[in-house]
Amino acid sequence: MSAIQRTDLISNPGDLKPDTPWRDTVWAWTSEEDLVDHGTNARVCVATLLPFHQGKPDWEGFVRSIAWMRDGATHYGVEIVFVLNADTGYIFDLTLDEYQEVLRRFRDAFPAQRFIAGVTGPDAGAQEFKAERYFPMLDAVQRYDNCEAMLMTSRTLNALHPQRRRDAYFQIAEHLTVPGIVHALEPSFVPWATPYEPWLLHQLASHPKFVGGKISTLDEPHFLYWAAMCKGLKLDFSPHSGDDFGICTAIRLGLPLLIGAGVSACPLICAARAKWMKDSAGRFDTRVYKLFEAIQSFEDLVFRLDDRMSAAAYKHSTAHVLHALGLIASPESHPRCQDLRGSDEAQRMAEAMRRPLRVAHRLGVVNFPP
Repeated sequence: MSAIQRTDLISNPGDLKPDTPWRDTVWAWTSEEDLVDHGTNARVCVATLLPFHQGKPDWEGFVRSIAWMRDGATHYGVEIVFVLNADTGYIFDLTLDEYQEVLRRFRDAFPAQRFIAGVTGPDAGAQEFKAERYFPMLDAVQRYDNCEAMLMTSRTLNALHPQRRRDAYFQIAEHLTVPGIVHALEPSFVPWATPYEPWLLHQLASHPKFVGGKISTLDEPHFLYWAAMCKGLKLDFSPHSGDDFGICTAIRLGLPLLIGAGVSACPLICAARAKWMKDSAGRFDTRVYKLFEAIQSFEDLVFRLDDRMSAAAYKHSTAHVLHALGLIASPESHPRCQDLRGSDEAQRMAEAMRRPLRVAHRLGVVNFPP
């Protein structure tokens, strides 16, 4: 049944119930064209890769890759924020000491650079959610200025009914002293993950400590749902796209990106953001559409699904890209990470890069390749 035929679509958040599906709301039927924005130069949040060489962190490569991305963002006038210790930084494989060292190394190298830190509550083997599992990582993050905390879901948090899940987020928020970003996942990243219901999103978006949220999605246009609700209701809450299969949607909507794809494609994304903006005469560079296509064709291969329909091994593909670009010493993954690509990945990524490199050359994209 189309939206035109529906007369019972919910548009008032007061009518939402915890189990209301998105398809029963007007926000699920809002077209991307209705949300297009050529005037907002929203930030790009790059989920930074933690590279490894001979089983240990490649700190020189870590700093070099971040400096490369910063230079591109500066050239194109795009605000960039680096996301540390999220999935691309192996948060689920890090010890607390390793987690703290990443923050320390980053701040030593980039004293004034804003960052977002992934925070989760390790709960392997646990049956019940406990907010205090999040506190050690939060405490490590909140020692620093100019940062935000992204509350990444955990298995026990995700398992809660929407009302209890909201209460759990609010309990974690009591410990927040920096701006918070909530984070929802689809199963293509973590098998047990579920995205937010509209009621839960509205509840979290109304909390004063949560300035935004990220939706990591490959299968359903949840980012559009979030964008339609937050723009339509004028919520003081910024949806950040984590859709690596729909990277350029956020650019077209004037909303932030918060993606692992930002590591391998950062100069391309910053160039696309700049070309999408209208000038004083109301014009924009229509060649951006070819750049959109090149970005997406590239990242579709970086984030390709494996036999389990999971894209989790994108981290290994990303390491191969940065190694090919000469930014890191090795294409290794974290030694405890089990999400690996095959022995032919260097060749597959070389093929994936042909089109974006060609388009970047034609359009004069800075820093791709470095």
